[in-house]
Amino acid sequence: MLTELYIEDFAIIDRLDLSFEPGLITFTGETGAGKSIIIDAVETLLGGRADSTMVRTGANYASLEGVFLIPEKTRDAVHKILNQEDLQDDPDYLTLSREIRQTGRNVARINGHISTAGLLRQIGEFLIDIHGQSEHLSLLRVSQHQELLDRFASSEPQNRIQEKLTSYRNSFRRLYTVRKELDEIRQAERDAARLSDILNYQIEEIEAAQLTLIEENDLKEERNRLANAEALASLAQEVLLALDEGTPEAPATTDLLGQAIDTTIELARLDPSQTVLKEQTQTLFENATDLSLQIRDYLGSIEFNSKRLNQVEERLSLIDNLKRKYGDSIQTVLEFAKNAKNQLNQIKNVEERIQLLGAEQIELLFIIGSVGQEISQIRHAAAQKLEKTLETELADLHMKGARLKVEFTQKADPNGVDLEDGLRVTFYANGLEQVEFLIETNPGEGFKPLVKIASGGETSRLMLALKYVLAQADYIPTLIFDEIDQGIGGRAGGIVGKKLWELSRQHQVLCVTHLPQLAAYSGQHFHVEKDLQADRTITKVNQVQGQERVLELAHMLGSVSEGTLKSAQELIQSVEN
Repeated sequence: MLTELYIEDFAIIDRLDLSFEPGLITFTGETGAGKSIIIDAVETLLGGRADSTMVRTGANYASLEGVFLIPEKTRDAVHKILNQEDLQDDPDYLTLSREIRQTGRNVARINGHISTAGLLRQIGEFLIDIHGQSEHLSLLRVSQHQELLDRFASSEPQNRIQEKLTSYRNSFRRLYTVRKELDEIRQAERDAARLSDILNYQIEEIEAAQLTLIEENDLKEERNRLANAEALASLAQEVLLALDEGTPEAPATTDLLGQAIDTTIELARLDPSQTVLKEQTQTLFENATDLSLQIRDYLGSIEFNSKRLNQVEERLSLIDNLKRKYGDSIQTVLEFAKNAKNQLNQIKNVEERIQLLGAEQIELLFIIGSVGQEISQIRHAAAQKLEKTLETELADLHMKGARLKVEFTQKADPNGVDLEDGLRVTFYANGLEQVEFLIETNPGEGFKPLVKIASGGETSRLMLALKYVLAQADYIPTLIFDEIDQGIGGRAGGIVGKKLWELSRQHQVLCVTHLPQLAAYSGQHFHVEKDLQADRTITKVNQVQGQERVLELAHMLGSVSEGTLKSAQELIQSVEN
């Protein structure tokens, strides 16, 4: 429910900071004082249209902010949206804000984070329902009628409609999955012969190569040695010549190191402190000897083998060819072969799979048809009860003769589900029929869609009656009625007030009214008035209590006098009693 509302520089409102409680809340005051502007601000806060004309003259921008206590019934739905957008903050409270600038740009925020007006609207549908002269009414959305009827039906637990709907929806979703797989398999079956040949060829080609994961690098190294064998042998021979063989002009390195050893031995004998020099020279000689042996072994391994070089080149060419066809590495080529085998197995088992899925499809269609008919029976029974109950409520609201009709529409479909009477009909995600509420406001006029009924007080009273009847099923925590009393007198106003008060037991209800008989039922009563300050018109809102409230009700009854004050007091007492 709405707990706090802050408005600044919006239309003729300078600044308002209001706190709301549960129950029935009324706004009263002279026409044009700004009562409906407060409702407009709430609608704008919830993602409604916003433009620069809403900014108070002389201000740079208008600010709107609302704090909402998230009720249990809508908490999961609201949290789901917030978590998807990473906007979750306090699990119990939600803050929405909007800034409208003179430049035309506006900024929406959810829990302090930048958001969009579209997301405000999405969340707002779970928070507040606004019923006014030109507002978009949730009950006028045909797509919601079936859900509202189901909620009304679920108010009687023995119906078990939610349990049946869960079973129906699970079967519906599974049928969609089965049919999708069947379509894919049948399409694959048509191409199976051609695809099998291709897959077999690909698998045989890859398996014939007998690839290993590390062979490519080894082959490239071997190719490099074979292709450069002559140069490698020449270089190795040069190293041997310098190390071990020498020439008349340049003795071998090992010979020179041998002489150096003899010299350092003599040096160490004469100066024992330099024994380390002798040891270092011996180490150099040993390393040179080891190096010479290694070079000789390497020289012996160098192979002048053109045949082997051709074999290596052919193998690398085969690997490159497979990589061009099936992947950019040996690993991906091998994975391609594995997947191809899986596809081939699926093709081989396609007939068996088609039979299994076909049998499951028949079973699911039977469940959908059977459970769907049970749901339809519950809905028809609930519709009859809803129609009768609403007719009584409308009569109480001085709309005697007005009637609601719940229209069910089924569509013949050869690909649908069978009914007990032999018909085959289309099935939808939530049942076998589509539901729409029709209204007849005056006897003999005929039933018409809700969207085509007259506007004004008649519309608001109809919405009040519907909301009152559906109160047990409706999950929206806050309802706003803008001038629901238009076109009705004080006598009917008392009835409307009582119904709003009863409705406020399950919802927070905000109502703009001109009738004291209605305002007397409020738990919170706000007086809205225009004031002139520094040659500027501003809207002021004050909560009236005690004698102030009596005075306001008296003023609504007429000129303030002893009689109207007494009548106002009697109104309050009659409500309290």
